[in-house]
Amino acid sequence: MAEQEPSEEELLEALQAEFAKLKVSDVLVQTVFTVSSLGYRNLGEEARDLEQAKLAIDALGAVVPLLKGAVADDVHRDLVQMVANMQLAYAKAAAA
Repeated sequence: MAEQEPSEEELLEALQAEFAKLKVSDVLVQTVFTVSSLGYRNLGEEARDLEQAKLAIDALGAVVPLLKGAVADDVHRDLVQMVANMQLAYAKAAAA
């Protein structure tokens, strides 16, 4: 006997249950990783775009401090260090 496909209503309920589990801090951490990846890519020689890299760094500089106390201390420390590393990489790229 083949399994029956879930109805649209069942899928919606499952999706709503998953959203209920999400925390804003989790979404912000994922966003930080996405923005940092894009920022680093824009600092690379093959796809350098310093304007976009600076936007990424500025956005991270605004969001990362908000995560203090919302994520584990070691996670926050690593995120702060990541922003500092990106700032250094930006300075090197801008000087080149």
